Amino acid sequence: MYTGLRHLHSGLRYVVLLLLIIAVITAISGLLGKKAYTEGNRKLNLFTLIFTHVQLLVGLGLYFISTKVDFSNIGANSGIRYWTAEHSTMMLIAVILITIGHSKSKKALTASAKFKKIAVFYTIALIIILATILMAVSKGFITFWGF
Repeated sequence: MYTGLRHLHSGLRYVVLLLLIIAVITAISGLLGKKAYTEGNRKLNLFTLIFTHVQLLVGLGLYFISTKVDFSNIGANSGIRYWTAEHSTMMLIAVILITIGHSKSKKALTASAKFKKIAVFYTIALIIILATILMAVSKGFITFWGF
């Protein structure tokens, strides 16, 4: 079960990143081009939110069964600290930002306001996600292509 969840979490990473990048580019393009906010925009933002939440749920499953997460030895080495505290905290913040951005976008009245909310919140979340992944790659905890 652990191996399956780990591979699912690793694979979903690319789906989430792709959707997030497309959503950010679309939002910035819509904002700068003063475009109408379409049903396609709404669905893209919703699917980004859904896949991000699925990724969170798979990650939570891993968090509770992984041997890499160990509160009793959190200071033992940087790998345990990274998986126990840093990765989970930063990714949770990113998921919260995506959720807030989607919610604020739904409540916005104009297309410009909708695009702006998505652009701001999703971009910050994307930066956090990329920084967290790059931190893990630089420390040798994962390769960019998988665990």
